[in-house]
Amino acid sequence: MQLRVSAVQYQLHTINSFEEFENQVEHYVKTAAESDAEFVLFPEFFTTQLMSIDNEYGEALTIDHLPDFTDQYRALFIRLAMQTNMHIIGGTHVIRREGRLYNVAHLFYPDGRVAEQAKLHITPTEINEWNMSAGESLEVFETEKGTIAMLTCYDIEFPEIVRMAKAKGADVIFCPSCTDDRHGFHRVRYTSHARAIENQVYVVTTGTVGLLPKVDFMRANFGQAAVITPNDISFPPSGLAAEGEINQDMIITADLNLELLYKVRESGSVTTWRDRRTDLYGDWEAKAKVLV
Repeated sequence: MQLRVSAVQYQLHTINSFEEFENQVEHYVKTAAESDAEFVLFPEFFTTQLMSIDNEYGEALTIDHLPDFTDQYRALFIRLAMQTNMHIIGGTHVIRREGRLYNVAHLFYPDGRVAEQAKLHITPTEINEWNMSAGESLEVFETEKGTIAMLTCYDIEFPEIVRMAKAKGADVIFCPSCTDDRHGFHRVRYTSHARAIENQVYVVTTGTVGLLPKVDFMRANFGQAAVITPNDISFPPSGLAAEGEINQDMIITADLNLELLYKVRESGSVTTWRDRRTDLYGDWEAKAKVLV
């Protein structure tokens, strides 16, 4: 089984209407479709661009206004996924449930279905400045091209949750991210490589680039897309199938061969998933089966 993935380095800039956002998103999706991508990944918090739209007083919107765009956001991506016959991981969008805000990754299927995964680990800024709440459960998602998981930014820095995703059958981890400086970017990037090595999975990640001068905590962005593989003979020595140019408005595309994953898990130079010492530490495979 092989699948082609694209990842968008989304250029944040001030806009004046939802239509401007829609046009920019459609440009990226059509570009990925022209490369025959079957999955396309957008970054975390890229819909905060909508907060740059002025209110009636000429002020930028706040995080509490972002859920007001949820219906338009979902309708846009449902339409694009169906039109292009692609799976679109629509980055993350802030939604409101029972009075609480959640940072939620969305998977838009080509047949119009929508799946969600709330971010499970919330950063201090998200808690203290935006009053975000953490998701409560991990899901994996079946597609006609295999099983995937969506783990957002900070989530990838916790090895246990990726172990659990792999134990539940995920072969590809999509990691939408949003970081404002090199420190945060490299935390996500290095741990993405670690998770790919530990679990012998692919990790597809991308981040926001550009500036939102009027939006607090989104004024600066430092991002780069990457398609990350295990480090073994069947794959590039660097563990990189593709990467973008840092902080540039662009899309990257790469092919993922799932058969290579299965082969390296069985007979690679190292077999990190099979060689887990579950006599010494937790068996996430067993835990995952209990949760299913």
